Amino acid sequence: GMPSQPTSLHYASPYQLSAYALALKAVGEIIQDYDSDKLFPAYGFGAKLPPDGKISHQFPLNNNAENPSCAGIEGVLESYLQSLRTVQLYGPTNFAPVINQVAGTAAQVTDGSQYHVLLIITDGVISDMMQTKEAIVTASALPMSIIIVGVGPAEFEAMEELDGDEVRVSSRGRYAERDIVQFVPFRDYVDDSGNQVLSMARLAKDVLAEIPEQLLSYMKTRDIKPRRADP
Repeated sequence: GMPSQPTSLHYASPYQLSAYALALKAVGEIIQDYDSDKLFPAYGFGAKLPPDGKISHQFPLNNNAENPSCAGIEGVLESYLQSLRTVQLYGPTNFAPVINQVAGTAAQVTDGSQYHVLLIITDGVISDMMQTKEAIVTASALPMSIIIVGVGPAEFEAMEELDGDEVRVSSRGRYAERDIVQFVPFRDYVDDSGNQVLSMARLAKDVLAEIPEQLLSYMKTRDIKPRRADP
């Protein structure tokens, strides 16, 4: 929807953050502590970009293709809000391009010294389910995990399917080497009255629940041992 309309999940009133901004801030602040430089490449997907209205599914929120990194979660939020003012939100909603983008980066360093976590914030509508499954299967062999946070009131069956807890994600007869996706419906952590009071401890626990095992499974299957800490 139009970010200027109260019915949009991107709508920010003078009194509170939008559903997307709240999820980004809450989850971002949980996971940013695991990043040493606090520089986060941030991408939007599903918008027409100025000046020619080209539809993109992996555009840098800070409008800098050379360096899409934002300083801290505050920097990501700032770029997100700025981006909303310049792009026109537009379907379809494709996940695969941004998953493949991060997978390409993760594939460059596979010795265990780097591990990537892709956070996707979405209303749960997905247009490229087959391509996304294919991207996840490929990414499952790389040092990366994906956290999907669902915002809004939609049914999230497609996101549950990508989570792969019940049935391992597969594509064209290939199964994901390991489960790398964790899905969290954000509405479960906001109180019933609609106030933006979050159970942050519970949210942190559920967002991070599968990351340690996912990281260890990558290291173990490649026989990568922990390095000795510098004295």
